[in-house]
Amino acid sequence: MTTPGVDGAVRRKAPVVERRLHPVTPLRRAWAPVAVVIGWAVHDPDQTQRQLTRLTTTTLLLVIAVAVPAAALYGFLTWWFTHFAVTESELRIRTGLLFRRTAHIRLERIQAIDVSQPLLARVAGVAKLKLDVVGADKKDELAFLGAEEARALRAELLARAAGFAPETAHEVGEAPARELLRTPSRELALSLVLTGATWGTLAAALVVPPVLWLATHSVWTVLAAALPLLGAAGANSVGRFVAEYDWTVADSPDGLRIDRGLLDRVHETVPPGRVQTVRVVRPLLWRRRGWVRVELDVAGSSNSVLVPVAPREVAEAVIARVLPGVTVPPESALSRSPRRARWCVPVWWRGYGLVVTDSVFAAHEGLLRRSLALVPHAKVQSVRLKQGPWQRALGLADVHVDTGADKTVTARLRDAEEAAALLGAQAERSRTGRRDARPDRWMTEGADR
Repeated sequence: MTTPGVDGAVRRKAPVVERRLHPVTPLRRAWAPVAVVIGWAVHDPDQTQRQLTRLTTTTLLLVIAVAVPAAALYGFLTWWFTHFAVTESELRIRTGLLFRRTAHIRLERIQAIDVSQPLLARVAGVAKLKLDVVGADKKDELAFLGAEEARALRAELLARAAGFAPETAHEVGEAPARELLRTPSRELALSLVLTGATWGTLAAALVVPPVLWLATHSVWTVLAAALPLLGAAGANSVGRFVAEYDWTVADSPDGLRIDRGLLDRVHETVPPGRVQTVRVVRPLLWRRRGWVRVELDVAGSSNSVLVPVAPREVAEAVIARVLPGVTVPPESALSRSPRRARWCVPVWWRGYGLVVTDSVFAAHEGLLRRSLALVPHAKVQSVRLKQGPWQRALGLADVHVDTGADKTVTARLRDAEEAAALLGAQAERSRTGRRDARPDRWMTEGADR
């Protein structure tokens, strides 16, 4: 098939070649029916126990003999009927055994592509690609591909999304990266020990179950309360350590790259221009060491952490890469809430503050766990002023700033006249910021337009 070029010459369109996922994929998909059965068993444990007691050894062996081949067949068929192809303008993914689904993902709408390798996938030498697409509620994925194939496909899709010609996209390869930060494992472990949430959930897990046992003498009630608390305690300590181990942030033309994970290795990209809010968090026990945590709100993405723990000056250098031209204001620059705000929120009113610079709307909250939220003016979608009856009586108001990530940053308990003036001024700053903002493009240098 041929198409006319820009100069009138005839250019032959490359044929669309459909490809399958890695051959180990059926093993992963065969677990789906088993997961459904396990989910039913957990949902109704009493009924499950009664059914199991009725089964004889022969019947149980027959069930296993039928279920295992059926699960294997299901995994094979779902793999066999899944194809993907890269055309000149889109990535196509065809799936479905009975009900067919074809996803057409426009290359220019791809914002980021994450590569993840769960532990068993690392052993098998395969990886999963997750595509962050503008306007999509959840990420499409290709699971699994060979590790080398996944990296090559990611580099090609990013190059095509940046505007490189299809015939040269294969040659571009992955853009080079410069390491900005690497979190030492000792520092990460100590930061988790010094986090109040870890000790709070652990204390609850040790105190609540004995109290429930004394009150109810029911094993199921105790387990129903203890297991979630123990799980939360593990997620706040061991789980976070495993997920954030060897956290590395590198700068590249396609955004900030994050590599992390002890068991499951994840390669994420924070796409340029998609960050709506940056939060600099300082827990109480971290302040003596000068540590901070940097969290993100990214439009259309689940990436929520930029830096798990780092000295403030190092974290601010990374923030300067994700928000060019933005300087994190010091606490001394904050304008605090009026003293009469103590009648609305006793004691904690001291934790609220606000500073508006030429580049960001910055709202502070918290006394023990302090958090400073930075919203670039160009990312503000709407501004609202809110006043309750008690606030009106005290001459106070809250100013809410909504971002493109469906999140809100609030400057609480401001003077009512100041809030009204801030409302109009912020709306104007947002219009000006959007007008002057640079387009969100990747790898624009050297792209073959």
